[in-house]
This record gives sequence, C-alpha cells and structure tokens, in this order.
Amino acid sequence: MSQHQNAQRIIYLADDDEDDRVLFLDALQDLNLSVDLLQASDGQQLLNALYDAEHLPEVIFLDINMPGKNGFDCLTEIRNAQGDLKKVKVIMFSTSSSPSNIKLSDELGADFYAVKPSTYKGLKDILIQVLDKGLNKKSKNKKKFLLV
Repeated sequence: MSQHQNAQRIIYLADDDEDDRVLFLDALQDLNLSVDLLQASDGQQLLNALYDAEHLPEVIFLDINMPGKNGFDCLTEIRNAQGDLKKVKVIMFSTSSSPSNIKLSDELGADFYAVKPSTYKGLKDILIQVLDKGLNKKSKNKKKFLLV
C-alpha cells in the first residue's frame, strides 16, 4: 500500500453495537479530524472488507465480543495475513478491562488496548491520543500498551 501525504486517512471500526458505532462517528466529527471512518458490524464483515479494500486503513479499532468472528479471531487472521494487511495498526477496543483479555491482545499482536470510555469526552480523548498525537506511528518501544 502506498501512502500519499495528502490522501484522506482511513480508519475502521468493527463493533456489533450500533450505538457505539454512532457515538464513535459523532466523536470523530466533533474533533474535525481528517479521516474517513469505515464500519463493520461483525468480524467477518471487517475481514471481507479488508481483503477487498483498494486502500488499507491506517488503524483498526476492533471490539472483542462480536457475533461470528470475534475480535481475537480477527486479530489473529490480520496478523497472519499476507502482504501489508498484517502491518495495519490494530487497537483492541472493548468494554472489558480484564487482564487476561489485555494480555491475550498483546500476545496476538495488537498494537494497543483501549477500554471503551464511559464518557463522550473520554472517547474523544482516546481518538485524539491515537489519531492526532502520534500513537498512529509505529513504535519499536511499546512503553504503554493499555490506553486510558
């Protein structure tokens, strides 16, 4: 995938909860970040879209608990994919703060783990942290895996 400096940034949100997807889109629009948000309501829909994509996303926000393929299954498939897909930044984005889910996400190759915030401001803060403050850049030194 070739990146163009002036190209519109693409991100994906895979989440089966429609209210969460709407809230995520609203927060992005409020922040006025120059990104296109593509959405999937389950893991298989996400994977199909990624395999068919002309341009891969900069980052994928991936819920864990979804029907069909869950977030862990999707993450595993993305990391085992051929080509540039396996290099896409993946942020596990879940209501769960379970240490076992966080550990498994790290072991499967997620770049970060974010617990879905309980406030709209918290959601906007995570989006700024990821999309506007440099966490979207690959770092060899993962000082902080859990985003809060």
